[in-house]
Amino acid sequence: MTASVEIPVDELVRYRRHFHAHPELSLEEHETLAFIEGELRDCGFDEIRSGVGGTGLLATLRGGKPGPVTLLRADMDALPMQETADVPYRSTRDGAMHACGHDGHMAILLSAARSLARMRAEIPGTLVFCFQPGEEGPAGNKLMIDDGALEHPHVDRCFALHLYSGLDVGTVGIRDHAFFASSDRFELTLTGKGGHGAMPHASVDPIVAASHLVTMLQTIPSREIAPKDPVVVTVGKLESGTTFNVIPDHATMLGTVRAMSDEVRRSIPERMERMVEGLCDAMRLDYAFEYHWGYPPTVNDPAMDDVVRDVAREVVGSENVVDPHDIVMWAEDMSYMMNERPGAYFIVGVRGPERGVEPQHSARYDIDERALEVGFKMMVGIALHG
Repeated sequence: MTASVEIPVDELVRYRRHFHAHPELSLEEHETLAFIEGELRDCGFDEIRSGVGGTGLLATLRGGKPGPVTLLRADMDALPMQETADVPYRSTRDGAMHACGHDGHMAILLSAARSLARMRAEIPGTLVFCFQPGEEGPAGNKLMIDDGALEHPHVDRCFALHLYSGLDVGTVGIRDHAFFASSDRFELTLTGKGGHGAMPHASVDPIVAASHLVTMLQTIPSREIAPKDPVVVTVGKLESGTTFNVIPDHATMLGTVRAMSDEVRRSIPERMERMVEGLCDAMRLDYAFEYHWGYPPTVNDPAMDDVVRDVAREVVGSENVVDPHDIVMWAEDMSYMMNERPGAYFIVGVRGPERGVEPQHSARYDIDERALEVGFKMMVGIALHG
């Protein structure tokens, strides 16, 4: 399936290092978009739609054989963080870094698109190459759907990969059904009565209440949800007070909730507010609670996973296919497209002996670039799989 396709190793590395050195934040990927469009413009695509969802791009290639309309996606945005890795291709922009592998995703899909454009006669059906902005929070995938990304042509199936430092280079991870978690966010303000730190009886202390609540919320996954249903409730920020001897009026909490099941996910806000309301009633505080729905779980279609399995066994060998891979509590906005069309999301290992050992979102994140070749062969193989 992919054995006859020449792997453009130098091109893959050059693209990846270009993207890594020139990161752009979510929905600001203007230079990235222009670069990708420039590399595709003269390759013979039937249509290139630029600016989809703001800064996204769709390139359509009609094949020479009958088959489905297949969308292949790569995300484009970087994270708002400062790179500390000492590499020649380190970020040239303060406060922006490709620390999640999106630079590699774009390099893989861009090289795959250029290679496949030269072998149109062998392609079953139609390919749509989707370069998506704003994965790191703004739901760029949904913005592209709202802008018609799944129509004209009507997409039948969709695929995406994620480079992953939790797997060795040369391996591919697959899982049927729910693979990545949902991601929701909550904000909570507790209001008490401030006063002197030496006279707590004359105050209503929101810090003590917030401290109790952090612990109470952990009983939702441990005591209210069945152990078979993974859930994470994390308080990521707790802010209150101004100095050592003053009890403040307010405490604010920000956090995230992750779940693999839509049913469980939908039950979490009520469970949280019941605890907040009971605690505030017992400890004489008022509260304001806001819950913001984010990305839904990423759920793979088993038939689409079978396509990935077939290709992965050829690309890396059956012994290097991790199937089923453990669930991953990240969230992924590719979930929106996969709610609309059958699809598969899989992971490609980047961990080598020296590079690819830092976790995603680390300021030292890097990859063993041999993983680019695996990702390229996976995308090309899926494109040629009828």
